[in-house]
Amino acid sequence: MEIGLYTFAELSPDPQTGEAITPQQRVRNLIEEIELADQLGLDVFGVGEHHRPDFVVSSPAVILGAAAARTERIRLSSAVTVLSSDDPVRVFHDFATVDLVSGGRAEIMAGRGSFIESFPLFGYDLDDYDELFAEHLDLLLALRDAERVTWSGAHRAALDDAGVYPRPLQDPLPVWIAVGGTPQSVVRAGVLGLPLAVAIIGGAPERFAPLVDLYRDAARRAGRDPAALPVGINSHGFVAATSQEAADRYFPAYAAMMTRIGRERGWPGMTRAQFDALREPRGALVVGSPREVIEKVLFQHEIFGHQRFLAQLSVGDIAHRDVLRAIELLGTEVAPAVREEVARRARVPGVRTG
Repeated sequence: MEIGLYTFAELSPDPQTGEAITPQQRVRNLIEEIELADQLGLDVFGVGEHHRPDFVVSSPAVILGAAAARTERIRLSSAVTVLSSDDPVRVFHDFATVDLVSGGRAEIMAGRGSFIESFPLFGYDLDDYDELFAEHLDLLLALRDAERVTWSGAHRAALDDAGVYPRPLQDPLPVWIAVGGTPQSVVRAGVLGLPLAVAIIGGAPERFAPLVDLYRDAARRAGRDPAALPVGINSHGFVAATSQEAADRYFPAYAAMMTRIGRERGWPGMTRAQFDALREPRGALVVGSPREVIEKVLFQHEIFGHQRFLAQLSVGDIAHRDVLRAIELLGTEVAPAVREEVARRARVPGVRTG
């Protein structure tokens, strides 16, 4: 199994002091985090896209390009590219370039996004939310599959035998579909034969099993081999030396972030009791000691048989030193144990591996 990280590079104030670091320092910290993950042998680092004052990354490809020049092995992905409000030609240009800089390590994780600020910013109508994603994905895949493209749609100027350069080193450039629970998106990914990333940030993981089953069934009905299509699980997570330390370091920043976002959407504030419930073995949060995190990732693997797990360590203003320590524990203790156990399961007849 691939083990990695993703971040939205939060720029929120410390919930206790009210102070926030500068955007410049947050970007420097982020590059250091990616470098450490690479050095420790983690498989993937994803960087998300937001257009808000409490997040520092609006252009994941720029950050990933910088990280590509400072790393050697780790795969570099968006998490996600908000494809509905972006131009597919520019997305392809950017990630083909990251792929060349990185020596073939770039990926696009395409999604519809959890915020809407990018739509008016780039002149798109929210009423076209679903149609924009489907159309932009269609064009992105056409650009990926051919050097010269003829294409037309309702929301973008047509292309007539247009050459699109540079071409990436990888052929094809990996494109994942990221979903939060929308069956339509899951079916689309299966029919198109694209890898699926499922974000589990609330509720019991078992609730998402029907989505993964739906994805594999859609792929099978489309004449594709589900076993050849990777599934990834993305979760909020954190690792510290002990269970108590992990909870105490993660909760203040996590609760402040979730409460602030919840206030915008009419949700109640996050309490410690709710947080602790989410940390239970059947909860959504992957937060604890290395042993607890190992057990939770393996528990999810029993449900999904997935091939990739990504943890979002920095939800809110988690201290940079704590994030680096969590990356260290993830790379040196969690990842080796999970990989070994998943490999053992693959050798045992009847054990679900995908």
